[in-house]
Amino acid sequence: MRPEDILPTYEKVGPAFAAQRNCTLWEKPLLEWLLASAPGPRMLDIGCGGGLPIARYLVDQGAQVTAIDGAHSMVTLCRENVPEATVLQADMRNFELGQRFDGLIAFNSFFHLSPVDQAKAFACFTAHAGPGASLVVTTGPEAGEKVGAVEGEPVYHASLSPADYRALFTKHGWREHAFRPEAPAFHGHTIWQLRKN
Repeated sequence: MRPEDILPTYEKVGPAFAAQRNCTLWEKPLLEWLLASAPGPRMLDIGCGGGLPIARYLVDQGAQVTAIDGAHSMVTLCRENVPEATVLQADMRNFELGQRFDGLIAFNSFFHLSPVDQAKAFACFTAHAGPGASLVVTTGPEAGEKVGAVEGEPVYHASLSPADYRALFTKHGWREHAFRPEAPAFHGHTIWQLRKN
């Protein structure tokens, strides 16, 4: 399994994955923080999947949502689920939207990239962040590469060390609000909450 196989895999099994995704909004405290801490209503959902529940919740709270995903099947589904959002097919490693956002979220998407591509993607995140923007991003808890599964298909995951992530964030002008490694309250996900300088 290679990082290059991620988008073809989600193209194939993404709709089935989206249909069984946990949409109980256990992410709600993070989304509330994102909305409350952002300096305005413009939100960018990076790796949006089918749009449920994250893009849907942000729109329902009055946010102006742009959502991107690299898999066409996910873009189609997100447009159906969140018609109020602007949904675009774009690769998170090199997208250029020509605008900046007040809040950004990359939930369970960023860690499908190789370590080298994560650095490229984070530069894109930063290029789309306005002054004082907020960011929520999930990573692995430690450096390494692993293979998981989605709907029976293998999927690649990678992570830097927390120290290397902090160096990356600092390089791009972000400050850490919170780091939650394998947080029980968030189903064991490792979560960073950041603010743009």
